[in-house]
Amino acid sequence: MGEYCPAEGDSAPVARGPSTSPAAAAARPSYGSCDRRYAKQVFDNLHGSISLDPMALQFVDTEEFQRLRDLKQLGLTYLVYPGAVHTRFEHSLGVYWLAGKAIDNLKTHQGEELGIDRADLQTVKLAGLLHDIGHGPFSHLFEHEFLPRAIPGSTWSHEQMSVLLLDSIVDKHAIDIENDHLKMVKEMIIASSKFATTKTAKDKHFLYDIVANGRNGIDVDKFDYIGRDCRACGLGCNFQYWRLMEGMRVMGDEICYPAKDYLSIHKLFSTRADLHRTVYTHAKVKAVELMLVDALIEANDYLGISLHANDPEDFWKLDDTIIKSIETAPNDELKKAKEIIQRIRRRELYKFCNQYSVPKDKLEHFKNITAQDIVCSQKSSEVLLKEEDVAVSNVKIDLTRGKYNPVESIKFFKDFGCDEKFPITDDRISHLLPAYNEDRIVRVYAKKPELVEAVSEAFENLQLRMYGEKTQVHDTPKKKRIRSN
Repeated sequence: MGEYCPAEGDSAPVARGPSTSPAAAAARPSYGSCDRRYAKQVFDNLHGSISLDPMALQFVDTEEFQRLRDLKQLGLTYLVYPGAVHTRFEHSLGVYWLAGKAIDNLKTHQGEELGIDRADLQTVKLAGLLHDIGHGPFSHLFEHEFLPRAIPGSTWSHEQMSVLLLDSIVDKHAIDIENDHLKMVKEMIIASSKFATTKTAKDKHFLYDIVANGRNGIDVDKFDYIGRDCRACGLGCNFQYWRLMEGMRVMGDEICYPAKDYLSIHKLFSTRADLHRTVYTHAKVKAVELMLVDALIEANDYLGISLHANDPEDFWKLDDTIIKSIETAPNDELKKAKEIIQRIRRRELYKFCNQYSVPKDKLEHFKNITAQDIVCSQKSSEVLLKEEDVAVSNVKIDLTRGKYNPVESIKFFKDFGCDEKFPITDDRISHLLPAYNEDRIVRVYAKKPELVEAVSEAFENLQLRMYGEKTQVHDTPKKKRIRSN
């Protein structure tokens, strides 16, 4: 990833704070300006040369945005896939660039018809640039694993924090952006979340579907992270996002696609599901994550980690270096947290016992399995299990719409001479496409090697009690059980 570097003799880029002189502020290009005299170039290993416009640079040069350099895109996945060390920083630049390319394409072919102007282009690009600034340490682990345990019932989301942090950045660094434009950027950031609000714009609602598409899930955020994550992990990626960007067309204030691209769109969602199965929820990756969450919970009272999640002024100081804060803390209260982190560094991970996929007819009413469920299923053993001996990972993998096929919510058109849009069902394309669009996988880990056999037996008993049979596809390897004793 190429980084912006000043020319020799220039000063390094700094956050633009309230101390900026009125004369300098007056000299700044206006909102939506593409004056190349004030733009900067970076080189990205996925998209090539990316041009940052003057308004984008005002945000990039803040300490809050630079923090993204210390947030790995895939958290601790690099311990299993060594190449997965890319950060939220380059991903944000990539989404910014793709958002600009997408709306540029629409403007080229339908600009006069749709009334797309420079302000629209700027607003969508800023939403792409800033959509992930609210992520916590280790990305989704902080939001979906740590906070629900630290604050039971927590509804915290990185989208909401992105909005709060954006307001804080604008005020703190005196960034000159009109309230109406700022409000639209914030609405675009949360457009696909459960906190989505009524759109300010009375028309051009298709603009809200470019960065975070709450309508059908096709957006440039996925275009970037799917390509970037596949490349970093050394996996092949057959999905070609540029094909969809070239074919997209607005019909009835909705982005539609050529009917011939149906399978390309399905490939987008299936590739995402494959990444979840083989990378994001890899059994070893989840083992490391479960351990780190235990360490963060142990350190929470001393470091006040969860308290920082509510205040953007404190939150932006949290990043992946929190591990070092735990390791260097002098307080003896963090002894257990330090021990867990040392185990991770030595690769002494929680021992994977087994897993099963929830039967299709049980998916609708499935409830997450807990450590208590495993312990209560123990019948007879030389070792009496406790809840703190067991770790459980409940994995959900879908195509973004749970049991529903997201492609059925997308509108298509026959060709560019046709003005009719229509949905397409799977059976009109291929009978080889999956009949189900959701998987639920339960994995169980023993926190100590000597407990593998006892945990495995209890897990098997749980399956027999719930389903009348063992639904796992294989038994716990004998060598693991022998090694444990």
